[in-house]
Amino acid sequence: MSYPFNKLEGFPRTPAGEERRVLRLLPRILIVGSLLLGLPSMVARLFDAVGGAASATLVTTVDIYSISLVVLHWTVVLTVAIAAFIVMVMKGPAYVADAYPLDDADAPQDPGPGAQR
Repeated sequence: MSYPFNKLEGFPRTPAGEERRVLRLLPRILIVGSLLLGLPSMVARLFDAVGGAASATLVTTVDIYSISLVVLHWTVVLTVAIAAFIVMVMKGPAYVADAYPLDDADAPQDPGPGAQR
């Protein structure tokens, strides 16, 4: 059995670039961004608990906006992570794909009489 991933000889490997830095920053961006986007919801609940003028409708509205922004933030971070991973993989070594012998001639075969073109 042969190894399925055979590297292509003589293919230059591109050095790592910004995608590695982006991938290293993404966990921190995910955590800090989620906390900052959840902060308005916590502040609205704090004012409601202290006895401020915040109504239940205002707290619920702020919660809905905060949750939607956190989910949007996670989606953006995931999309950037996928893009950076694709760039990192594309900069890696090239591999030989589908190394099998072809049953083909140097010229196309004659289709024969009555074949449509």
